[in-house]
Amino acid sequence: MAALVLCFTFGVGAMEFSKQATNNAPQLIQEGPQKEWCPICGMKLPLFYKTNHAVKLTDGTKKQYCSMRCLAVDMPAIKERLGQMLVVAVDTDVLIDVHEAFYVLGSKAPGTMTMVSKYAFSTEAAAKAFQAQYGGELTDFEKAFARALEDLEKDLAMTDNRKKNMVYPKGKKVYELKCQEIDPMHYNTISELKADIVGKGLCQNLEGEGDLQPVALYLWEVKRFEHTHVAQIDVPEDAKCPVCGMFVAKYPKWAAMLKDEAHTHYFDGVKDMMKFYFDPQKYAHAPMQNPAIKVTDYYTLEALDGREAFYVVGSTMYGPMGHELIPFRTKSQAEGFLKDHRGKQVVRFEEITLALVQSLD
Repeated sequence: MAALVLCFTFGVGAMEFSKQATNNAPQLIQEGPQKEWCPICGMKLPLFYKTNHAVKLTDGTKKQYCSMRCLAVDMPAIKERLGQMLVVAVDTDVLIDVHEAFYVLGSKAPGTMTMVSKYAFSTEAAAKAFQAQYGGELTDFEKAFARALEDLEKDLAMTDNRKKNMVYPKGKKVYELKCQEIDPMHYNTISELKADIVGKGLCQNLEGEGDLQPVALYLWEVKRFEHTHVAQIDVPEDAKCPVCGMFVAKYPKWAAMLKDEAHTHYFDGVKDMMKFYFDPQKYAHAPMQNPAIKVTDYYTLEALDGREAFYVVGSTMYGPMGHELIPFRTKSQAEGFLKDHRGKQVVRFEEITLALVQSLD
C-alpha cells in the first residue's frame, strides 16, 4: 500500500488528512463486479473517496472516478452523453451535484493524481472551515475543472514517470510470480480487468491493492500494447480521432481507419468513423475520395475491410464512446455476439445510416 500511495498521492499533509469516508459508508454508483475501481486508472475508489467524482450519462451508464483528474481524462469520451456530474462532499461523504458544491482548490491536503488538490463541500461554511485549516482558494466546479484541464498534461507526465520507474516493474514481478496467463485485450477497462483478477482468482496470494494495482497497471498499460498482429490497424501514438479528439492508440480493440490518396484518419470506434464518413465538413474536412475503410474485428483484433464486415448494433458491450457498431468477420460470429450481449440487430456496411449512428449517442 505504501508504494501505491507514493505513486498516486501528491502534495503535503498526507499523514494529516484521510481521503477515506469518515461520516457515512462510501456511495458507489457503478454497477457490476468492477464498481469499486476507477475505470480510468484502476484505483480503488473507497481509498480515495473524498476526491471521487461521478457521472450519470444519458444512455444510463454510471461511472465513478477516483479524482477530477480521471474525470478530465474521460471527458472527451463522455461529453456528448453527459447527464449529471457528481462529487463527494468532504463534510458529508455524500455525492452531490458538482454545480451545487463549494470547491477548495490548491489546499495543503494532498491531491489525487495531481499536484493541485481539489476538494468539494456541501456548504460554503464547510468549505471555509476546511480552507482555514488547509489553505487554498474557494471556487466553483467550472474553475476547478478548468484548472484540472490546464494541468492535465503535466499531471499525466508526472504519474507516467512514477509508474515507469516503480509501479510497472513491481507489477511485472507480481504477474510472473503469482498470476496465470492473462490477456488484457479481453477487457474494455482496467476496472473490469481488476474485477476478474479478484473474482476469478487469476492471481494468487496478492497482498491487497499493493499488489493488485501494480499488476493491473502493468497488464493494462504495458502488456496490452505488446499484443501485435500482422493484420492489425497500425495506429500512430499521436493520432487523434478527428471526431472526439481522443488518442486512438489507447484503444486498439476499437480502432478504425479511413484512407484515401491524400489523407489517413484514425478513429476510436466505428461510430465516430461513420460520423466523419457521412459528414466530414462538420469536422473541417473535405469529402474523402473513395476511401479504404478498415475496422477491428472484436474477437481477433484483425483489421477487416469495413465494407465486408458484419456489425452488431445496440449490445450491452460499450466502446470508448459508449454504444458502438461492433465489427465481426463473419455473420455467425456477429449473431452469436448479438445473442450473448443482447444486441438489437446485425447490419452490413451499406445498411449503416447517419440516423442509425446518431441513435447510438
